[in-house]
Amino acid sequence: MHKLIDTHAHLYLSDFESDSAEMLERAKAEGIGQIYLPAIDADTHNAMIQFEKNYPICKSMMGVHPCSVKANYQEELDCAREWLEKRPFIAVGEIGLDFYWDQTFEKEQYIAFRTQIEWALEKKLPIVIHSRQSTLACIEVLKEYKHTTLEGIFHCFSGSLEEAHAIIKHGFLLGIGGVLTYKNAGVAAVVAQLSLDHLVLETDAPYLTPVPHRGKRNESANIKIIAEKIAALKGVSIEEVAEITTRNVEMLFEKS
Repeated sequence: MHKLIDTHAHLYLSDFESDSAEMLERAKAEGIGQIYLPAIDADTHNAMIQFEKNYPICKSMMGVHPCSVKANYQEELDCAREWLEKRPFIAVGEIGLDFYWDQTFEKEQYIAFRTQIEWALEKKLPIVIHSRQSTLACIEVLKEYKHTTLEGIFHCFSGSLEEAHAIIKHGFLLGIGGVLTYKNAGVAAVVAQLSLDHLVLETDAPYLTPVPHRGKRNESANIKIIAEKIAALKGVSIEEVAEITTRNVEMLFEKS
């Protein structure tokens, strides 16, 4: 069995408190060899770091999620920055823009996004971008850094083929998760037209559970469902999907 990597899972949240060890055993049984934990904000950084210590299969990122960018955003940035100075992380993430719920702090979201991109460049780390209802806005920000070494992943990609090509042009990978299995999402039609060289797998656990488990808590074992769906769309084996997506992850993260 080829190694699969879940590039995006919030396994340190209270949703997993009662059965973390069993949940990770299920993931290992499905061939998941590594899981990357994206940061959210100061309220959860300690839980994430502790989870990583308890379960070496996991590796942490550091950053401030755009939904946590509020009036006190500078404090949040200072806290994340302190952590980045304290120890190594695999990426700066998840960072970006979110215009889905509330655009009150849009200006601050842009400041936080650019600030954290600068950290990534300084630390020579990839970034993991959250871009809900803001994919084109995030791409516009990336254009400001086109002459730099900036690279990373657009987490939870669910955009158009044009958006996918624009992201790929900037040297970024597309994080493909449970939305791929949703009938009306349109992601499957886009993924069918993309090369595996630009894709990585993710769950966003406990969110975005793939069909047939939609409505239940998501977990890393479900990466296999995503890999199988991509294999079916591309007419290749799950082994090939695992091999290429894992190589994509390793090439991105091993530079840092």
